[in-house]
Amino acid sequence: MENFVTISESNPVRDLPLHDRAGFTHRWVDTDGVRLHAVEGGRPTGPALVLLAGFPQTWRAWEKVMHGLARRFRVIAVDLPGQGHSERWEGSYDTHTVAAHVHATVEALGITEYWLAAHDIGAWVAFSLALNHESHLRGVALLDAGIPGITLPQAIPTDPAQAWKTWHFAFHLVPDLPETLLAGRERDYVAWFLKAKALDPGTFDDADLDHYAAALAAGGGLHACLAYYRDAAKSARKNHQALNRQHLTVPVLGISSSHGSIPDMAASISPWADNITGVTIAGAGHFIPDEQPEAVTDAIIGFIDGSH
Repeated sequence: MENFVTISESNPVRDLPLHDRAGFTHRWVDTDGVRLHAVEGGRPTGPALVLLAGFPQTWRAWEKVMHGLARRFRVIAVDLPGQGHSERWEGSYDTHTVAAHVHATVEALGITEYWLAAHDIGAWVAFSLALNHESHLRGVALLDAGIPGITLPQAIPTDPAQAWKTWHFAFHLVPDLPETLLAGRERDYVAWFLKAKALDPGTFDDADLDHYAAALAAGGGLHACLAYYRDAAKSARKNHQALNRQHLTVPVLGISSSHGSIPDMAASISPWADNITGVTIAGAGHFIPDEQPEAVTDAIIGFIDGSH
C-alpha cells in the first residue's frame, strides 16, 4: 500500500456523538483513502502502546484500562475502519489490508516502534499486523479472539452449550440479510452480545448500549463491521501465506478469561509464535477489558516489563 498520510481534525462520522475522556485527545489520520480515528493520551515520551477493539465495540472498550496504562505509556486507542468515529470505506476489510491502515496511522503520529494490545476483531487485525510489520512491534497481547485461520474453529458447533458463542459468524456472512433484519434494532443486538457474553450482565450500562448501538447505526457502521466477517476467509488465506514465510518472533501474550470464547489463547497461537506466554483472567467473560480492567492493566504491564 502506498503511504499517503495526513493528520486531520475532521470527523467523518458526525452523526455519532464524540465522547471525551480527561487527559486524552481525539485525532483523525487519513491513510491512503480511509480516515481513522484515534484517541491519544498518557506520557508523550513513554513507550507507545496501541489498543484495538472488536465487535460490537469501539475504542471505548479500553476506556477503563486506559487511565492505568497512561501513567507509564503513550496510549493510542484506534477505531478500526468502519468502527466508531473511523470512516466506513468501500475497500477490503480483510485484516491484512486493515492492518496496513492501522500501522500507517500509528506512523503518522510519529511512532516507529510500539506495543500492541487487541481484543476480538481487533486481535484479528493485530495478528496480521504482527506478520507484516513485526520489525516495528515490541510485543503484542491478544485477548479472547477467534482469529481467522489461527484460533477460529473450522466448524460452528451445534451443541447449544457452545453454539451461542459462535453462531453469529455464519449469520454475519449472509449478504444483506443481517442489515435488513437489524436496521432499527441495533440496540437490541448490541445488548445481546454485551450482556450474554459478559460473565456479569451488569458490566454494561444503558450509556454503553446506547453508544455502541449508535456507532453501528451511524453511516453504515453495521455493514462495515459485518465486512470483517465476510472477508474472514480472505484474512485466513493471507495469514497462512504469511506464515509460510515466517512465524512470529515478536513476544506474544495470549490473554484468556475464565468464561471466554477461546479457552487458551496462548496454546491456540503457539504453533505460529516462537515467543509466547499466556495468562487467564478470572471473573470475566468475553469482554475482558470491561469486566476486569485492573487485571488486564496488570497483565499488559507485566508482559511489557517481562519482555525487555
